[in-house]
Amino acid sequence: MIDAEIISLLDSEAARINSEAFIADDPVQFPRRFESLPDIEIASLLCSSIAWGNRRMICRDCDRMLALMDNDPHAYVMDRGYEDLPDEINIHRTFFGRNFKHFLRGLRVVYSLFGSLQGFASAAGIATSPHPSWSLVEALNAVLADANGGVGDSRCLPLNLATTALKRVNMALRWLVRNDGIVDLGVWNVITPAQLFIPLDVHVGNVARSLGLVSRKANDRRTVEELNAILVTLRPHDPVFYDYALFGIGMEAKNLNK
Repeated sequence: MIDAEIISLLDSEAARINSEAFIADDPVQFPRRFESLPDIEIASLLCSSIAWGNRRMICRDCDRMLALMDNDPHAYVMDRGYEDLPDEINIHRTFFGRNFKHFLRGLRVVYSLFGSLQGFASAAGIATSPHPSWSLVEALNAVLADANGGVGDSRCLPLNLATTALKRVNMALRWLVRNDGIVDLGVWNVITPAQLFIPLDVHVGNVARSLGLVSRKANDRRTVEELNAILVTLRPHDPVFYDYALFGIGMEAKNLNK
């Protein structure tokens, strides 16, 4: 049982952070620039894939990455514009041109065959998977490897699917699937918000532990599953609504400690 005061805190913080004011300082702003589903999907997948580290730096580098794509992601992927980039160009921290090209070669296959990432996700059967994001990444990794001579690249998508929390892809799916019309875009219908998993990072994990929602110290797949099992009892149709609460509480604590 979760203490009523904790539930009230989670509800109030989630409602406070899940607002239009959140968008301007978060990488969710980048897929929101686009109207076509392929552009939104590609921006979501790529921007979430470099969403680690300082938030301001993440947004700066997402902006630069989309500029490299002439702010026309789908056309850039389909025209193979990425092949002209140097392997050593730095996209974000340890993500370089060679990783970017690896990713886009695979995405070109996805869009050539299925027209959208949602179509690919549907064909991969994620709607009936108990863990849709992990099933999606497993299928995507196979396509990316096949498009790159059989070689995988963990800088694009995690390869250790048995243990990874899959934070960045779970965040991208939150953007694509949640449909309350505030921050997230809600452009997918292949899965529902009830099937999403919390984007677990160090800060969200620390807040969840401080509130007694989980006890495990590792920020891994098992902790994601345990945390989701708690959150789904509070909001069965939309458990990752509480991502906003855990993020907001964590940021407030971080600011107080500065």
